[in-house]
Amino acid sequence: MAIYHMESKIVSRGTGRSVVAASAYMSCSRLYNDYDGIQHDYTRKHGVVWQQVFLPPQAPREWLDREQLWNAVEAAEKAKDSRLAREIIVALPVELDHDEQIALTGAYISQQFVADGMCAAVAIHDTDGHNPHAHILLTMRPLNEDGTWQYKSEKEYLCMKDGEERGFTAAEYKSAQSDGWEKQYLYRVGRKKVYMTQTAAVEHGYARVDKHPKSSRYGRQNPITARWNSEDQLIAWREAWADMVNRAIEQAGLEERIDHRSYAARGIDEQPTIHEGVEAVQIEEKGFVSERRALNRQIRADNALLRELKEQIKQLSKAVQMDIHHLADALEKLRADMVIFCYQLSHIREGREKGLSDLRLLR
Repeated sequence: MAIYHMESKIVSRGTGRSVVAASAYMSCSRLYNDYDGIQHDYTRKHGVVWQQVFLPPQAPREWLDREQLWNAVEAAEKAKDSRLAREIIVALPVELDHDEQIALTGAYISQQFVADGMCAAVAIHDTDGHNPHAHILLTMRPLNEDGTWQYKSEKEYLCMKDGEERGFTAAEYKSAQSDGWEKQYLYRVGRKKVYMTQTAAVEHGYARVDKHPKSSRYGRQNPITARWNSEDQLIAWREAWADMVNRAIEQAGLEERIDHRSYAARGIDEQPTIHEGVEAVQIEEKGFVSERRALNRQIRADNALLRELKEQIKQLSKAVQMDIHHLADALEKLRADMVIFCYQLSHIREGREKGLSDLRLLR
């Protein structure tokens, strides 16, 4: 049956990864990385049934070659801990055939990523027909209209004017300077180093100790990059995938549906299983125990026990409700008897009072 699985992770130099290597692995190909001079060869790996590169209109056409695309990304990133690409892995519905899976994946990439300005490379893996899934590599730096890379974050200078501090980029500072804003530098004030404007420093005769102006710690992030990296955007991508899969399944005349929401959001008490991957299956086929599959077996057993306990509680609740109805009927009958008894007792009391009154008259 169709299952929902979407995993998003970052390919980063900070964790020792290369986007060229990641692309070679997912496409089962041989790619050379100009950045570190390493050739990554995964041609002996099998299981790829379809792969393609998708580009927005402004991207250079030579990037349709995945080696050129990802080497361009590697060249654009200078830092040793740069975030190079975003990798998204989605499980494909087994109810659809290969052509339908390809059409679904291509439409999703075109609508959600390429239309928003990203370059994307995808490969569908299906080694045994039971676990079809797609690996999608996405660029993280927006493109200008001429096909050049935009910045991820831009240096922001913290300037002062009339006691107020405000940040400006290099392009903004020219206009801000004419409006009276000044950059701040480190000056020696006694034994301390203090940031202040040049005007204030000259007035007191302080000496500058650093040529670099004061700036915000992380700079100003590109608003497009900030949106791509946001939690809201990931939720939107997850929801869009579920919607497109459900439409594809419905068009195929099937009743299966998937849901991108977590068990907690759907009010389900059970624990979700984790993604096993083909490696876990291969490990157990060789006679060893896979930790992931063992964990899933334990989760399924725990969920089965939870369902059994919930069913027992349901049956007990029904029994209690039946007993409550019986108890309610008994209490109602007792109430009616008490009303009659109280009426009779009142009648007897009235008769007793009348009898005593008649006795007094006789005396």
